[in-house]
Amino acid sequence: MLQIDIPGQNTFILKHLVLDYNGTIAEDGELIIGVSSRLIDLSNSLTIHVITADTHGTVMAKLAGLPVKTTVIGEGTQDKHKEEFVKQLGVDSVIAMGNGRNDIHMLSAAAIGVGLMQKEGCAAAVSQSSDVLCNDICDALDLLRFPDRLRATLRN
Repeated sequence: MLQIDIPGQNTFILKHLVLDYNGTIAEDGELIIGVSSRLIDLSNSLTIHVITADTHGTVMAKLAGLPVKTTVIGEGTQDKHKEEFVKQLGVDSVIAMGNGRNDIHMLSAAAIGVGLMQKEGCAAAVSQSSDVLCNDICDALDLLRFPDRLRATLRN
């Protein structure tokens, strides 16, 4: 569990980190450098979930040995499936990160949604569905490792 007090706003009690794979923690099916060590570090305080359509078919091999729970979803209504996944975990306890059109509902549903625009880009609506925008997944994950950064961004 990770408690983050936001001055003038909410106190978040986060239990789950939900991540998209391609475009978020991976580029072209390969984990982005620095992600593995951050996931290991964050697994001490959060249950980490990766939910993906697995575009390149590599997610299970690439995440093997990491402290994450991986869910591969099929074609069609991926956005609704990701949103329902967050709801089943309990929206108030979830921080979600993603970049694609199929992440929009997940980002909106989560207590904190972090949109990413990296080499793959991001769907335009991600910016409206997110509480925070980052241009690097390591920076986004570090918001949880160094919560004062998140406090500074979200405070009123």
